[in-house]
Amino acid sequence: MPTALIADDERLMREQIHLALKEAWPELEILGEAKNGDEAVAMAEELKPDIAFLDIRMPGRSGLEAAREVCLHAHVVFVTAYDQYAVEAFERGAVDYLMKPVDPERLARTVERLKARLVEPPPDLNQMLLRLSNTLSGGQRSYLKWIQASVGNALRMIATREILFFTSDEKYTRVQTASFEALIRKPIRELVIELDPDEFWQIHRATLVRVDAITAVIRDERGHLMVGIRGLSERLEVSRSFNHLFKQM
Repeated sequence: MPTALIADDERLMREQIHLALKEAWPELEILGEAKNGDEAVAMAEELKPDIAFLDIRMPGRSGLEAAREVCLHAHVVFVTAYDQYAVEAFERGAVDYLMKPVDPERLARTVERLKARLVEPPPDLNQMLLRLSNTLSGGQRSYLKWIQASVGNALRMIATREILFFTSDEKYTRVQTASFEALIRKPIRELVIELDPDEFWQIHRATLVRVDAITAVIRDERGHLMVGIRGLSERLEVSRSFNHLFKQM
């Protein structure tokens, strides 16, 4: 039986979503209702629902902030009253959204999409969430323009526009340009937050790639997506959680 939690700071809205879900998806078990982002994160960690319906704007942690942790356990559906933000947020189809008040026909389409997605693990939403946060803040956020890295025994300042990709092992992150590679200690999880999500996409938990450096996306003999990088023979694997970035494939 699929399970879900609902998070919204308005009690009447939580009740409306609950009743609408019972009508559209009788088999869905609602495990709990949260009135803010902090409660949603705590519930997700404790109850491990399959799906989380999160209001974008809530006190404490917003729905966007909560989603960064909730998406580790659940497929996320955002509930919003702000349609102009929704188009930017969901253009890649990694998650779905509902407009307030919830329309039964729109909810029915969301339910069908969720049923199809439940057979796979939840996608990693960091890239999409960063893009949406930037949209909501009016595009004022600043991102890294330079990386200080070790090249042999020397330190070198590398402009991010020159970097083709980052890939990490447990200790170091490799910084690859067209002409050389360097090492830094900053992990991918920090770089994801500090780099412009329109310039760099995370395609694997250990890999960030410059979008305009991707020359091809192919499937190997195992059926895994691989990306080719400009000027290099090396190919980088796309993990299943990030396949939605190349959904036309």
